Parts: sequence; structure tokens; C-alpha cells
Amino acid sequence: MRELWHPPTEHIELAQVMHALADPARLEIVARLAAGGAESCAAVGSGIELHKSTMSHHYRVLREAGVTLTTLDGRARVVRLRRADLDARFPGLLDSVLAALARPSPRQPAPTG
Repeated sequence: MRELWHPPTEHIELAQVMHALADPARLEIVARLAAGGAESCAAVGSGIELHKSTMSHHYRVLREAGVTLTTLDGRARVVRLRRADLDARFPGLLDSVLAALARPSPRQPAPTG
């Protein structure tokens, strides 16, 4: 497998990470990766109703911010979270974001049942 360009751990900047996490589609990608581990971009994006080029943009923003690591495996791109790198730079940030995603939004009623 070969890798695309990613920032070294020590060059991951908080502002870029926060920008990458500020988009609902990118947050969904991060949540799916946290739940399932490494996946192909096609598998992670399955069910997200965005054009392929828009999804590619979101994957690039996450990768260039240092949130994800993307490797090329033949024609497939396999993406995974850089959890250890993010935890080293910003302890607790990713866990806080993922925990916040699991809570119901104040604009949405909590599930009943």
C-alpha cells in the first residue's frame, strides 16, 4: 500500500482540525471511522447523499488536517482515523467530539421507546 501526503503529527494544527470537524458530512465520516475502524472511502461514504467529488473534497480536508490517514490499495483508498496522533497533540479532543455526536441535539427530540 502507498500513502498520500499527510501532515506529520507535530505539524497537526488545532485550527485545521477544528475546521475539518466543523462540517456535518465530515463529522459523519469521523463517527463512522471511529465505530468501524479502517474502511474504503466507498464503504465509509455509503449512504451519505453527496456527489462523489464532494465526498472526495471532504476526505481531502480530513486528511490534510491530520484527522485521517489514507492509503492506496490498488484502486481503493482506505481511510482510518489518526486517533493516536490526535490524542498526542490534543488529548481528549476526539473523544469529546465523538461523545458530543452521541448526544441528541437540543434541536432534535431525544429518541423515545
